[in-house]
This record gives sequence, C-alpha cells and structure tokens, in this order.
Amino acid sequence: MTLASAAILLFLIMDPFGNMVMFNSLLSSLEQRRRIVVILRESVIAYGILLLFLYTGRWVLVFLGLRDATLSISGGIILFLIALGMVFPRKSVMMPESDQDDGEPLVVPLAIPLIAGPSCIAALLLMASKEPEKMGQWTLALTLAWLASTIILTASVPLFRFLGRRGSAAIERLMGMLLVMIAVQMFLDGIKAYLGN
Repeated sequence: MTLASAAILLFLIMDPFGNMVMFNSLLSSLEQRRRIVVILRESVIAYGILLLFLYTGRWVLVFLGLRDATLSISGGIILFLIALGMVFPRKSVMMPESDQDDGEPLVVPLAIPLIAGPSCIAALLLMASKEPEKMGQWTLALTLAWLASTIILTASVPLFRFLGRRGSAAIERLMGMLLVMIAVQMFLDGIKAYLGN
C-alpha cells in the first residue's frame, strides 16, 4: 500500500461527509464559534487515540497472539458492516445521547467512534503489523487523512447548508460503496494469507 492509497483509505473510513450530519445534530445547541472549538478539540483527541493505536497496537496483537490474517479478516468484516451502514443509513442505536449539562459531548461519540472508529483503528493496526518499516509513511497518511477530515468537519456548518441533507447523504453513500469494495479486498487478502500459512 502506498502513502496516497493509505491516506485515501483512512479518509474514506473517517467519513467526514457522513459524520458532519451527526456532528451538526449533536452540536446544534451551540453557537457556531463554540461548535468549531468543540469539533477541533474532539478531532485532536481522536488523532491522539489513532496515533496511540498505530504505534502500540502491534504489541497488543503480539501479546494476544493474533496474526495478520486474523486482523485483516476481522477488519474487513467491521469495515464492511460500517460501509453497509453508509450505503443504507438508518438511525444508529449505538450513538449515546450527550448527558453533559452544557450540551458538549466529550470524547464519546464525536472522537470515538465517529472519527476514531473501530474500522479506522483496525486499518492502522493492519498497516503497522504488515509493514512496520513504513511507520513514518503511515503516520503521514493518518495525518493527511485527519487534516482533510478535520477541515471538512470544521467547515460543516456552511458546507452542510450548501449540500443539504440529500447532498451529504449522496456523498456518504458513494464513499460507502468504495468502502464496501475495500472491505471485501481486505477480507480476501486475510483469507489468502491464512490459507498461505
């Protein structure tokens, strides 16, 4: 996997166009300037969590005795399920309501699982375990994907107004279709690696 393909994959998994609908919904009680501050804060938290998994995740896999094939297959399944949710959206029962008095969610659900979700973590673990010599490249790919996602999310108020619900849903479904294909490829790569051993 190249730097460009890794960055594009991570960007698609982060799904900023799909997330901006949820972000605007959860932060609707805040004024626009405060909303941008909260989005930036949650994005930085998510970035730190993803970096942590990128650099320590493979040691956890070694400790648990998990192989690359297992990670590839499970990551493909998780990514496939998330992609199906993007193509066929429905109200999620997994997103908790904010119980903060000021209406500002902290860490959950904006940083985790909307930005730093299980499929993004699985993709980073897979990159780090398969090609650990390219950690600098994976860090740069993560940073580029995160920057693009953060820019879209911070501009989500005017962008959401411009695209509307239908425009954002159309973009999210297109990204979902691309992720379905990537997920199937990850699954097949995992099976090939498992059978090869």
